Amino acid sequence: MTGGPADASSRSTLDKAAHENFPVAPFFLPRAWRADLMAVYGFARLVDDIGDGDLAPGGGDAVLLGLDRTETEDRIAMLDALEADLHRVFSDRAPGPGHPLMRRLGPTVRRCGLTPEPFLGLIEANRQDQIVSRYGTYDDLAAYCELSANPVGRLVLGITGTTSPERIRHSDRICTALQIVEHLQDVAEDLGRDRIYLPAEDLKRFGVTEADLAAPTGGASVRALIAYEAERARDLLDQGAPLVGSVHGRLKLLLAGFVAGGRAALQAVAAADHDVLPGPPKPTKLSLLREVGATLRREG
Repeated sequence: MTGGPADASSRSTLDKAAHENFPVAPFFLPRAWRADLMAVYGFARLVDDIGDGDLAPGGGDAVLLGLDRTETEDRIAMLDALEADLHRVFSDRAPGPGHPLMRRLGPTVRRCGLTPEPFLGLIEANRQDQIVSRYGTYDDLAAYCELSANPVGRLVLGITGTTSPERIRHSDRICTALQIVEHLQDVAEDLGRDRIYLPAEDLKRFGVTEADLAAPTGGASVRALIAYEAERARDLLDQGAPLVGSVHGRLKLLLAGFVAGGRAALQAVAAADHDVLPGPPKPTKLSLLREVGATLRREG
């Protein structure tokens, strides 16, 4: 029997792929890659939704993870239960994973020979979000990105069979950059969750207070801070972009899309005069396509 609440919950989670800065599993990829990328995306989105308290109402996900419906608001308990379900994905013992998104992940893990570490990193990043809401230095923030973003790129390399130490280094730079870009777009939303992903040392340097970040629009000091962080992200994208030229065919186009998504988002931030407080500046599809072309010409 299909079409039940569990299927609806999984579809709702996977549907969020359409709203990301870059295509998650674009049509031009081989079908097997698309299925595997969506399986990994489903996991990553579920982890983030647990960590952010954005799960569908009703407690259905808690039940699927073996908890009581009333525990759905206990984010640490939910993340612990998800980690236990993840270990069932990697185990040959019965019972298998309980959540449908985790069951979907199983074939991808086996087909691609993926290891638990990247998935555990994503869970740990969301645990950290429950207890850490400010970052003192850029190095502190980069260490968080090592858990929250870099595993995604490593999983893409694993799915496509292109992992190498040099590619991992480039991928990590791209993923950290994309995470910083997302933080810049979402300053106001994150503050609403009592989180600030701008290093405190940089706020101090530019004379920005938390009250400044809570304003409807950004003053000159806030915009200068955002411009500084945007340049840092741009430099990381440039450092990681040789990853695009290290692969061939449709994978080259996919990775160019990731880099271009970050660059187009930074263009949107700049076009807003670095005032991100009224809402997240978003790139247009045309600007994204232009950046894909520019990235392929530059790195191809």
